[in-house]
Amino acid sequence: MSAYGAIAAPATKGSLEIRSYPLPVDGLILVTYPITGADAPKEVIEYLYGIFEAELEGGKTYPQEGPLSLEAYTAYFFGSTTIVGVVQSSSEEIKDSLGKALEGKKLDDALGGCYYIKPNYPGRSSHNGGFIVAPTQRGRKIGLNLGRSYLQYAPELGYKGSVFNLVYKNNAASLAIWDQLGFQRAGLIPNAGRLRTGPNGTEEYVDAVVFFKSFV
Repeated sequence: MSAYGAIAAPATKGSLEIRSYPLPVDGLILVTYPITGADAPKEVIEYLYGIFEAELEGGKTYPQEGPLSLEAYTAYFFGSTTIVGVVQSSSEEIKDSLGKALEGKKLDDALGGCYYIKPNYPGRSSHNGGFIVAPTQRGRKIGLNLGRSYLQYAPELGYKGSVFNLVYKNNAASLAIWDQLGFQRAGLIPNAGRLRTGPNGTEEYVDAVVFFKSFV
C-alpha cells in the first residue's frame, strides 16, 4: 500500500512475450519470463526472498528496514507484473513457462534475477520498477539485460515513462546501468537514505539520484 492508497496499473496493450538476451559469457543467454501476480513457483519466490532479505540486512540498496516476512515480500515484488530472468545455454530450447525452464536445474545456477513493474504514483503519474540480481550471477551483465527487457515490457504494459525515486549514490552498478540505457538524471535528493555505508558498516546518510525515462 502506497501513501496514495491502492494504485491501479494502466491498461495492458496485450500479452507479454518471453524474450532472450545474449550475455557476455560464451554461449549463455538471459531468458525473461513475465509473471502476473504471485503466479510463480513457490521455490522461486522463496529463493528470491532470501536474496532480498540479504539486501535489506546489508542496508545499502533498498530503503526498507528488515526483516520482511515472506508474505510481505510476495505482495511487494509479485503483487503486479514481475519479470524473472533465467540463465541458460543459447543451444538449449527456450521453454514456454518459468516452471518448465527451471525443471532439473539448481536455482543458484539458473536464476539470474527479477524485477517488478507496477505503478509508482496514481493514474496520471504511474510508472516504476524495482530490481534484484542474484549474487551468484553478478558480473554477467544480468542487471543491464534486465534493464533492457524493462524498456520493452513496461511500454507494453501501458506505461508512458519510468521514474526511479531512490537510486543511492553508493550503488555504482545501478547508476551505470540507467545512464547506459539512456535514463535522465532528473534530480538529486540530499541525505535520502540512512545506509550502512560508513566505516565497519556504520550508518550514514547518503544522497539518491532520481532517474526518469520517457517511453513516448
